[in-house]
Amino acid sequence: MEVTWTDDVTGCKGYLVVDALRQGASSGGLRMREGCTLDEVRDLARGMTLKEAVVRVPGDRYQPFGGGKGGIDLSPHHPDARGVLRRYLVAMRPLLETVWSTGEDLGVRQDVLDELAGEIGLRSTIEAALRVLPDPEAGLARIKAGFAETVDGISLADLVGGYGVATCALAACPSPVRAVVQGFGSMGGATARYLARAGVLVVGIADADGLVVNPSGLDVERLLATRDGFGRIDRTALRPADALSAGSWLDVDCDILVPAAVSYVLTRSNVDRVRASCVVEAANVATTPEAEAMLFDRGVRVVPDFVANVATNAWWWWTLFGDISPTAEAAFAKISSVLGGLTREVLARAAAGGVTPRAAALDIAARRAHA
Repeated sequence: MEVTWTDDVTGCKGYLVVDALRQGASSGGLRMREGCTLDEVRDLARGMTLKEAVVRVPGDRYQPFGGGKGGIDLSPHHPDARGVLRRYLVAMRPLLETVWSTGEDLGVRQDVLDELAGEIGLRSTIEAALRVLPDPEAGLARIKAGFAETVDGISLADLVGGYGVATCALAACPSPVRAVVQGFGSMGGATARYLARAGVLVVGIADADGLVVNPSGLDVERLLATRDGFGRIDRTALRPADALSAGSWLDVDCDILVPAAVSYVLTRSNVDRVRASCVVEAANVATTPEAEAMLFDRGVRVVPDFVANVATNAWWWWTLFGDISPTAEAAFAKISSVLGGLTREVLARAAAGGVTPRAAALDIAARRAHA
């Protein structure tokens, strides 16, 4: 199902694509960015169907939903961005109440979604998922407790996604020394944090204002403390050894490259510049099919988005359904076990079959979806 909406105030377009329904519902975030298209949302919805299936754990209370995704073609910095988001949710309310559960994504924060849901009379933006729970209020209480949990001053909800990306990266690239992260929002920031805590030198971080590099490793914790709400690093807080570079994050020598911002950043025209041995897609649809094929021919592993960045989505449902308690310890243990094992399985199947990690992961997702 595909829906195109036009805001009657600004004239901007919004989209919703439900790729598949399982248990009568679909799951996937809502993004807001200038240039967002129906094709992009369609790709993202398909990716959500795969994410839901690939982390299926037999015996868990949470079993896969289908994939659905929303997108609004507007800059999140637009002066009426909140008003547009509210009007979009009002328009999509019948679908939010029945078939589409959504949460934050690029340009949209969960706290804003929660506020707007209350304003328009919804308990949550995951009403469709609550319909399949035997005790919805208990599930919502667990989710609220999970969001209230903090680790070193940062919300657990803002850490689980990047912790999952780092878990996949470390499983895919044995003994990495250096990493570069493009994007320093909740996903990229947490990825950088947990790679650094595992002993990896994060030698480059790119935010919306450019590239910061240090061959000896950036002080990730220091930079996290300076971020604004859009993942921008305060340049006045850099150390003398940290350099601002006019170059591209693609050109920095590293073992692990993590695109963690927008989609379609690795393309046929720039993929030859990738210096890493492993690309881990923290961003949705970060690599075009042509670019991925070129990397495969060079022996560069690409851990696909629907494996690498699934942890946020999975954590929501594991917590909502009561498969884990709403604590950091439980979340990180589950993510380590499920995503670490999944990444190793994907790469083993890819090597045995002489196929890309994406092809191997697609096969695993298809098998688990119909198990």
